[in-house]
This record gives sequence, structure tokens and C-alpha cells, in this order.
Amino acid sequence: MASISHPRLRVAAINFLNPAPLMWDFEHPPLDTALALRYQIDRMSPSECAAALHSGQVDIGLVPIASLATNPGLRILPGCTIASKGRVRSLLLVRRANHPLGTLRVVAADLASRTTLAYAHILFHKWGNPTVPFMPLAADLDFMLDRADAAILIGDPALMALEERANRFERTGEELVYHDLATEWHSLTGLPFVSAVWGAAPSSALDDTVADDFIQSRDHGLENIDALVTEWSARLPIPEQTIQSYLTTNIHYVLDEECIEGMKGFFRMAADCGVLPEYSFPANAFPI
Repeated sequence: MASISHPRLRVAAINFLNPAPLMWDFEHPPLDTALALRYQIDRMSPSECAAALHSGQVDIGLVPIASLATNPGLRILPGCTIASKGRVRSLLLVRRANHPLGTLRVVAADLASRTTLAYAHILFHKWGNPTVPFMPLAADLDFMLDRADAAILIGDPALMALEERANRFERTGEELVYHDLATEWHSLTGLPFVSAVWGAAPSSALDDTVADDFIQSRDHGLENIDALVTEWSARLPIPEQTIQSYLTTNIHYVLDEECIEGMKGFFRMAADCGVLPEYSFPANAFPI
């Protein structure tokens, strides 16, 4: 780790379960104390991470990939991602069973989401309902379905909605269909669903150890999944076995070539559908 000779880098992190392995060294000994001298961690929602990086409030952020197209000067730290190559569990479209996808009139959308909404817009183009409006609402399934035909949930609220699925049916008698959006995306395109990457502001002074710090933290986190399961099962009303499989099977943390191709496919289809402006990785997208 480099000597401390500059002000701390400001980092926007996501306050969900899924980035927990990425944050291991920043939150656990023996490296947390040294990293705290170099990085200042602030936690927020995915959409807030993008806004903070865009406004210059932070130097590095775990940003939804859609924000790359709306802020094309951002650089991408290599190595780390939050993605899924199959079922993800934490990205849901929940609809009433008597409202087919092609006839939905309005979809309530989690306020924390940005990239997931872009993926959902593309999917609705493919499902024959390209103009369905999205209504931004707080992530509460009952509240959302009181006001819309379907709801998009991401992160921990989506995981908890799945856990409460049977209880909700007993309570309401309402038959719902739960679409896993990563599964739907992979079935349609054959590509992984890439949610977020570590983005860096164009003006941030990053030396060649920054990416190493984040990659090493990810690797140590993946080596300590059992400890993370214990920690997070005390924070969320979700069984340990579910958290274990989520962190080891549902989420993919390595920004490999398949994920980069998935991002390219996403940006191409998003531009074709008019969901996002055209975007291609700039020459300095991976600067380290």
C-alpha cells in the first residue's frame, strides 16, 4: 500500500448486501485502519452514488453502469463489478398475475434504481410494451402495488420481498408473478446482467495502487464469505443459507471479458431503444 502523502480519496459505496465482499478490507482488520487513512467511505443508494460522482462530491463511486452513458468522462477501475450471469434474486419485476407484461399500464419503480430501470425499459421494448410509464416510488411492495400494476425492486428490498412471498399471499390472497430481471435479460440476450462498477471522476488523482486496493479487498471478501453471512444475517431478516448462496452463486464480482461484453451489449441496446444516449468505452475508461 502506498504511503499517505495526499488527502484521502472520497468513496461512495452502496448500502446493500451485494457489495459486502467488495468492502471487506475497508471494514475489517488487519487493513481497515490503514485504508481509513487513505479513503473516506460514504454510504448511499446506487442512484446517489452516481449523482455524487457526477457532482464531484466523491472521487470514486460504485456506480450503476447506466451513469457511464450520461457522464461519459468517468473512468472505470478494472477488476471489480456487481453482476450476475444467471438468476440474481435482488432485481425483481413483480406484477399481478392477471396483468400480462404486454398490457401493464404503469410500473412503480424503486427510487434507488437507475441501471435496473434502463434494463427494464429495454425488456419492455422486447415484451411489446415500450411506452409503459415508470412511476418512481419508495421500495415498499404493498405501497407500490396499491398505485401500479407492477413494481420494480432492487437490492435488499427485493431479497426481502422474495422471502415474504408466501406470507404476502396468505395475507392478501393476491397472486403475483416475480420476474428475476437478470434471468430475463440472460434468456433474451445470452449476456450477463452487469449492475455496477467502481467509477472514478476524470479529475481524480489515482495512482497505480488504487485498483490494487479495491481488487485485494474483493479477493479477501470472497475468502471470508462465512463471516459476511454471519454479519449480514444479523442485519437482515433473511436466512443464512439464502445470504450464502446469494453472495457465492447469484452475484459475480469479477469484471471479466464476458462482463465487459455484457456492458457493451447493454449500451448498444439501450441506445437502439432510446433509453440512453449512445456510449462506447473511451480510451481511458480503464486507466490503471
